[in-house]
Amino acid sequence: MRRRLLLLTAATTALVLTALLVPLTLLTRGHAADRATAEATARAQWVAHAIGPALASAAERPTAEQTVAGVNGDGLPRTSLVLGDGSVVGPGGGRGAGAKAGPDGGVSDAIRLARTGRAFTYEPSTGGRQVLVPVHGAADGTAVVQVTLTERQLYAGTLTSWLVLAGIGVGLVLLGLLLADRLGARLVGATRGLARTADRLAAGDLTARAVPDGPPELRLVAGELNRLAGRIDELLRAERENARENAADLAHRLRTPVAALRLDAESLRDAREARRIAGDVAALERSVDDVIRRARLPLRGAARADLAAVARERGAFWRPLAEDQGRVLSVDAVGLGRPPHHTPHRGAEAAPVPVPPDELSAALDALIGNVLDHTPHGTAFRITVEATAEGHAQLTVADDGPGFPDGYPEAAARGTSGGGSTGLGIDIARRTAEDAGGSFAIAGGPTRVTLTFPLAETPSGTPAPTPLRKTPLAEKPSAPPEPTG
Repeated sequence: MRRRLLLLTAATTALVLTALLVPLTLLTRGHAADRATAEATARAQWVAHAIGPALASAAERPTAEQTVAGVNGDGLPRTSLVLGDGSVVGPGGGRGAGAKAGPDGGVSDAIRLARTGRAFTYEPSTGGRQVLVPVHGAADGTAVVQVTLTERQLYAGTLTSWLVLAGIGVGLVLLGLLLADRLGARLVGATRGLARTADRLAAGDLTARAVPDGPPELRLVAGELNRLAGRIDELLRAERENARENAADLAHRLRTPVAALRLDAESLRDAREARRIAGDVAALERSVDDVIRRARLPLRGAARADLAAVARERGAFWRPLAEDQGRVLSVDAVGLGRPPHHTPHRGAEAAPVPVPPDELSAALDALIGNVLDHTPHGTAFRITVEATAEGHAQLTVADDGPGFPDGYPEAAARGTSGGGSTGLGIDIARRTAEDAGGSFAIAGGPTRVTLTFPLAETPSGTPAPTPLRKTPLAEKPSAPPEPTG
């Protein structure tokens, strides 16, 4: 935009200056010629007045010649005196170049016209200009003072005037470009401010507001963008309130059957079986409470979790079941850039990522559950946390199984399963990574699932904002139940 404004301003200014400066250059040329002609006329009249008395007698003729010689010099107009007998006093001869010769000794028509008593100016065919002034009272007839101007003398000072005009034109063009650049910078700055606000809104920061700046049209756009952001915030608040009402209704509907299950469990005669079922009912209650609690959370937050700690904790949780199936589970999650023997001190985060701990645990549980459900017993698998070259944290779950079966390329598609399950596990992991601003990758044969997360800032800095939640409430996974018995 700034470049186009500069080009438009330069073109417009150049056209306007051309329309103004061309007549001015012609005017300065004519003014220089008129000034030189006026000076030459004044010189001729002065010489005619000075030598008039001397030409009254032949004895004073040397005085007239001295006067004519005194007004000639280097760089001065050529001044000569044509006497009545046709002789010339001074340089150049008495006849103009290209003038028509007359019968009386070759005197030109202009000289004969001047002898009639007329003073005038004319331009010879060879260029320049001549001023003729008659001198009356000469002893041998009317004499004529002739002042000749060359082209250079006639237009002296024109080049300087043109250079001054050109300098003024260039200065005006530069001034116009400077003003256009300032105007363009203001327009571009206001437009980029609107773009930054739109980017923040797209990233989920609904508190972002544009500062009205620039021309009225951009200020109008900024106001409308702010109004749109406020409207989106209002709609999300209304949706959140609706979700809270639905959560309350869900709690009311689920509490009664869960309580009935607890009573049925307590009425069992087998005490061991009663404790097992009661534990399952308690885990179900915790899952329902967790779903309701997360439904009541604010839409945005600064939740964060230690990826390495979550990986270690979930690995320890699933290790007994893996050992029962004859699997070897290895966990390499001591943190980013730390030696294997190093354990972070209490309270330190080895790999902080902007994801709530329960969602991160649910995603990892889904990936581990896929390994346990869809690979043969005895298949080893690994959980790894490492740093990428871009400075992100990477969680990888890899197994030594046969990989995905043929005809199953849509492994990450929601609701698609190759083993008779719901097909939500991989989609849950993918959404968890993408909602945090990361990425998801999957490869088969053997299977390798990788989640990449941006690192959250340390507690001393500003925590990384959690992106806008895009997954509906019904699609959110609940935390896995704690082991019972």
